[in-house]
Amino acid sequence: MITGKTNVVGLIGDPIEHSLSPLMHNAAFLELGLDYVYVPYRVSKEDLETSIKGAQSLNIKGLNVTIPHKTAIIKFLDELDRSSQLIGAVNTVKFEDNIIKGYNTDGIGLVRALEEVTSIKNKRVVITGAGGAARAAAFQILLEGAGSMVIANRTVNNAITLRDDILNNFKGDVEAVDLGQLKTELKDVDILIDTTPLGMYPNIDENPVITAEYMHSNLTVFDMVYNPLKTSLLIEADKAGAKSVSGIKMLIYQGIESFQIWTGIKPSVMSFQNSLKDKL
Repeated sequence: MITGKTNVVGLIGDPIEHSLSPLMHNAAFLELGLDYVYVPYRVSKEDLETSIKGAQSLNIKGLNVTIPHKTAIIKFLDELDRSSQLIGAVNTVKFEDNIIKGYNTDGIGLVRALEEVTSIKNKRVVITGAGGAARAAAFQILLEGAGSMVIANRTVNNAITLRDDILNNFKGDVEAVDLGQLKTELKDVDILIDTTPLGMYPNIDENPVITAEYMHSNLTVFDMVYNPLKTSLLIEADKAGAKSVSGIKMLIYQGIESFQIWTGIKPSVMSFQNSLKDKL
């Protein structure tokens, strides 16, 4: 029951109609008996600044931030955590003591998803793509102690730009290659992370660049796409006997991190996972 004491958190983006976050968070609030509600708000680019000021005035406790606001919102915040500073994007905001602080839980969500099946420390990692999602993955993976990294992208100059930015912040072994070179790279790789939209619904029959013949059984393959749960890339990973991890795990874990930032309480993975069982 919503009352005058109910704490409000939510999501801003454009569009937001497809979001699964309200299901996850509201299920966990109910399970834990917390007087919170999670509400999605469609906010245009032109209204971003006024929406942040309005949320603070309305005593909203926190927000998730999605496309297209993850970078633009930074100039309206008072503080950033280290992950959001490195990544240059924010997906979680907390309003507290007249301070608006930004966080990025996307990378840690990815790490937690991978840690269900493998360790990251000292591993050789390939990331396909060079956009914002790849950037979040790369910085967080290196923060967690990965041994070396390859950034692979169709436009190799974008991969080089991301590599150079990484090397301005970390000392280490980071390469940039054309996506086509991966077929020869994967034999020595421990973890493959695909940050591209290839195979996302409704284009579920798109052929992956990397197929089973180039994978090996000791490889862990993660696909950020979560609809469908089993993408064409993950089907190829299964054929090769590799470990496959769906992007739904990242969605769940990044949400859990946001939930904890706002409430100080860590919800169960099952509460988030069960809320989605009829939606995917």
